[in-house]
Amino acid sequence: MNSQKVQINQCDMKTDLNLLLECLKYQMDCPLSQKEALITIYSICQQNSEASEYFREIGGLMFINDLAKSSAHCIVKEAALFTLGIIIESNVYCQQTLCTSALFEDLILFLIKKDSGVNLKRMSVYVILVLVSNNKNGQTCVRDTGCISLLLQLFRTTLSTSEKNLSDETSDPCYQLWCSVCSTLCACVNNPQNEDNQNICCSVFPYAKEWLESCTEPGIVRPICSFLGLTVANNSYVQKYFASIGGLDTLAKVLLELMHDSCLSHSSMKLAVVVTKTLDACIANNSAMGVVLAKYHTVSELLKLLSNETLSTGEKISIILTIGHLTEVCEENQCELLQNNGLPLMIQVLTESQDEELIKAATFVLQNCKQMTEQLSLKLYDKSLNV
Repeated sequence: MNSQKVQINQCDMKTDLNLLLECLKYQMDCPLSQKEALITIYSICQQNSEASEYFREIGGLMFINDLAKSSAHCIVKEAALFTLGIIIESNVYCQQTLCTSALFEDLILFLIKKDSGVNLKRMSVYVILVLVSNNKNGQTCVRDTGCISLLLQLFRTTLSTSEKNLSDETSDPCYQLWCSVCSTLCACVNNPQNEDNQNICCSVFPYAKEWLESCTEPGIVRPICSFLGLTVANNSYVQKYFASIGGLDTLAKVLLELMHDSCLSHSSMKLAVVVTKTLDACIANNSAMGVVLAKYHTVSELLKLLSNETLSTGEKISIILTIGHLTEVCEENQCELLQNNGLPLMIQVLTESQDEELIKAATFVLQNCKQMTEQLSLKLYDKSLNV
């Protein structure tokens, strides 16, 4: 009985999509009808891989692709691009079909045309996002077509200085476009990691650093930290460049500012964890860079943050791993850990926690402490021999 219902539903879905495609084709002079048809198509295809695949098979995907380019009506272009994005996101074969240099070049045109509104640009960026997400070919296309350079330009220029202090970010179309650009840049460099794109994206680090220095609004700090963290991840060249322009210092200062927020509000605490994760991505492959952070007493700030009772297990793991990387080779950070009762805190985590990853992170820190005490013992022994 259930299988019959599924077959009927599939049959209805196919009939609906065929009718909607015909409606699109024969309503070329009626943009409102086309927009309504597109809305219905994406509501059927959203998170429905089978519907998206069928729509591709009957030529609907390519028709909407052409419609986005050829329609003279902005509302149709926007709806067509959004529908393309939904279908690409729902079905990997649709993603592969549309992942071409030609489409990236069309999207570039939408982004650079003077008469393109903010919403049309946002829809274009959304299509770029779903084309590059989890797709190495898409990451290559976005670079080879020069599209990534345009995204970086939008990252730099979409928000004015005044807009960085947002009162109602959710209703600001320029802010929404900028956030979409940040998300797309993250997908360009990550999952799979793409070193070539990381090396290109680090060109905007000075702008990101400047923004972090002038604004601690969560709506600005979160997207920038996500972008920074993924762009530096497992890339020693980019990590060194970020450190060379004072990026680590800036992140440490932002963390200090958030931690010194009177009574550490919940939002400041959550944002401090985000900044901590970004710091860790910057030093995880090169713990020697952690010495830069000693003068900001980052270890003691992280121990304070760790004592917050509202932290999730995942957040605790992130903080402890960061402490581990900071204390791996830096004696100053190791001393600060011991002076601020970090050792008993790690032992407490070990004895009270049931989480395997949390235990591993605490063990990592304790191992650093063990190495430090061994080295200290050797130094004292050498001194006693020389007396």
